[in-house]
Amino acid sequence: MRLSNLINDLPPYHFADAKKKIDDRRAAGVDVISLSMGDPDMPAPQEVVDRLCREMQNPENHRYPEYRGMRALHEAISAWFERRFGVYLEPERDILPLLGSKEGLVYAAASVLNAGDVALTPDPYYPVYLTAATSVGAQPYMLPLLERNDFLPDLDSIPQDVLAKSRLFWLNYPNNPTAACADRDFFERLVAFAHKHDLVIVHDMAYAEVYFDDFRPMSILEVPGAREVAVELHSLSKTYNMAGFRLGMLVGNAELVDAVGRLKSNIDSGIFRPLQYAAVEALNLPVSWINQRNAIYRRRRDLLCAGCEALGMHTRITKAGLYIWSAVPHGYTSRDFANWLFDKTGVFVAPGSNFGPAGEGYVRISITAPDERIETALARMRAAIES
Repeated sequence: MRLSNLINDLPPYHFADAKKKIDDRRAAGVDVISLSMGDPDMPAPQEVVDRLCREMQNPENHRYPEYRGMRALHEAISAWFERRFGVYLEPERDILPLLGSKEGLVYAAASVLNAGDVALTPDPYYPVYLTAATSVGAQPYMLPLLERNDFLPDLDSIPQDVLAKSRLFWLNYPNNPTAACADRDFFERLVAFAHKHDLVIVHDMAYAEVYFDDFRPMSILEVPGAREVAVELHSLSKTYNMAGFRLGMLVGNAELVDAVGRLKSNIDSGIFRPLQYAAVEALNLPVSWINQRNAIYRRRRDLLCAGCEALGMHTRITKAGLYIWSAVPHGYTSRDFANWLFDKTGVFVAPGSNFGPAGEGYVRISITAPDERIETALARMRAAIES
């Protein structure tokens, strides 16, 4: 069979490859502690599960759903966004429910980019950004995220000839994998930059509701003028421990929201209605649920940050997100250290180079494991490194 150039040029998705390695080692009897993926280990809220089960019993919900989502879900998203960020979204104009935010990244790129266009891409990056751009013939231009710049892209470093061909700016704060956060000043500068250079900002904000201490990540849509140049993606996966439900949203610029909706309606038939009702239930939960869940994540963050620092792995204290970004010990590459650690201890972390060349020298470690498993992982790491 002759496959397309798209498929032949498509690299392996490293998260799928990582899962296979873990499964193989577990099948061989190894007690693997996986700290490599941001897959919430705590259950979805019971109210959400109960609503899903109730709606499953209604035969009316077994039929084809609405292509762009139920009005009730649009209204729930609008109300949640206004409570959280102080920004009003017109329910039927500025919002599109998604089968997870991942599809929204791909469809947004396909709605903006043509072959030969440039997508300004952070490095390190979530791998879908590259796939979404290259699948339509566009080219990524990498913007290194460096610790000395607080892992923010240097807008002044982009050559004018690159800017002339650029159409899209990928943005992701709280950041995966570096766990960095952007402040209002940066968002304001980027919005002005996008207006000046006719760019579309696609802000992937999947980690918006995993935050610690007194910090709260802001939406780029809080910035005046952002709605003219930006859309933002949110996910119920990390927000409400609903990764397997596959629910997300695209919000912001009405023209791009509509374009993605048109493309999406030609590809799939919408979100199963019981899942939409479950999303409504989640979005109406009190913020106390988020705070209680985040207190658990904060304890794990503190364990990992302190533990890695004690092992000589420089680690910033993260303010949000499901990861810590730790420097590897001297003398190792990211991949060599991650492989050595897995072989010696059964602890699996993600090499920073999986996320791009600028990720070299770091590993990404997830906080989505119980405290006792994190403590066991750190004890194994300490024994291996000290030996």
